[in-house]
Amino acid sequence: MTTDTAPAPQAPRAPKKRKPRPQDRAQNAQGPKSQPQGKQPQPQPQGKQPQPQGRQAPAPQGQQRTARKPHPTLEILFGLYPDFFGARFLPLQRGVFQALLEKHPDVLKKDELKVALALHTRSTKYLERVAAGDKRHGLDGQPVEDVAPEHVHHAILEVFKRRQARTGDDLRPQTRKRIVEAFEKSGLSREDYLALVRSQDPAVNELTDEAFAELSAQTARREALQRAFAASGKTVAEFAEMYGLDPREVGRMLPKS
Repeated sequence: MTTDTAPAPQAPRAPKKRKPRPQDRAQNAQGPKSQPQGKQPQPQPQGKQPQPQGRQAPAPQGQQRTARKPHPTLEILFGLYPDFFGARFLPLQRGVFQALLEKHPDVLKKDELKVALALHTRSTKYLERVAAGDKRHGLDGQPVEDVAPEHVHHAILEVFKRRQARTGDDLRPQTRKRIVEAFEKSGLSREDYLALVRSQDPAVNELTDEAFAELSAQTARREALQRAFAASGKTVAEFAEMYGLDPREVGRMLPKS
């Protein structure tokens, strides 16, 4: 005798696992994404835009550079002597400090005058006039004496250093030329001149030596041209044409009769 029995219930099937995709495996290996500490974006204040890198925001008003105000005593001196302390600069007589105190004892104060004169005589405009070889002038506006050769020389080099620091051009050639001109105007021998102008700055001495080396080369060239001209028996124009030279240059290099 058979007995019908109900089929045993089947256990529910486990859900089929999805095969992980390559990008899922990469993400699981890296872990959950999170914002690095200290790198949280900061909200920008309203009305302000972030400044691009490499540029600085303009300085607030009130922090802008203003023109330097002249020393009060220099303003007094300008009123008393506009030819010396105004747009026109001239080398001052030696002893000008004492002369000013004696002429204006009620207006000028000793300590303030000392500072003002130091500022004035160290200015580039003043040194440029000294370097040019202008004569020293008295308070009456009349020339009184030449500037000493060593003062001219040192002014030339100081002006060179200041201007060279502000430009990309090489100012050495024109400075060497000015040194040679100052030497020739001094009337001193080379040895005496160099003894006066030697400095403790090696760079300054090097520039001076370069100027005198150029002078030696020019002198040798001039002497060779003079000997060649004397032996040629030709006129200046003929000699210049023969050597392809400017007649005016030849005339300058020949001794004056």
